[in-house]
Amino acid sequence: MNILMVLTSHDTLGDTGEKTGFWLEEFAAPYYVLRDAGAKITIASPKGGQPPLDPKSDAPDAQTEATERFKKDEVAQQALASTVKLADIDAADFDAVFYPGGHGPLWDLAESADSKRLIEAFAASDRPVGAVCHAPAIFRHTTGIDGKPLVSGRRVAGFTNSEEEAVGLTDVVPFLVEDMLKANGGLYEKGADWGSYVVVDGKLVTGQNPASSEEAAKELLKLLK
Repeated sequence: MNILMVLTSHDTLGDTGEKTGFWLEEFAAPYYVLRDAGAKITIASPKGGQPPLDPKSDAPDAQTEATERFKKDEVAQQALASTVKLADIDAADFDAVFYPGGHGPLWDLAESADSKRLIEAFAASDRPVGAVCHAPAIFRHTTGIDGKPLVSGRRVAGFTNSEEEAVGLTDVVPFLVEDMLKANGGLYEKGADWGSYVVVDGKLVTGQNPASSEEAAKELLKLLK
């Protein structure tokens, strides 16, 4: 079971002067769900090497069992520090792909031709694609074999407009995940803000927010069994 995890390389939060990147819990929780199930995990990012960590996700109040485990795990830290360049990844080598969020993907992965190529290859061969929180931004330009947006007519979740408003970034982000998924014809669903909410439609797994990351990875695993 070979699973690809794709992280952002983008580290600037619009023109706020603040830093962003990937959200630690959204990487750590799925990483351990998949690794503990025996998966061989490859981590990739657009630029390769160490991806930027959103500093807010490293704050004391954002820590979870998975993030604490990660901070004591030298093997996982080394894997994260040496991600493969996304352009060098061949979709044929993997059984599934999972995208953790953080605000970074809104800028780079949403617009990445390499990411689009990968997702469309996984979808065309009916292999699982998972994305959580802001990572469903990756579906902004992806299309299915019918030429329609990949999420068109499919049940999806992602960071809500109200959650974005709560963190004060509605006017900073290049687009709102909820609005984009709806605009692409997605049958958007959501649960309570900040609660775990995961949707599975065929081989597509999407989660609403950081709290949904572990459950999303578990659902991805189920599709591989």
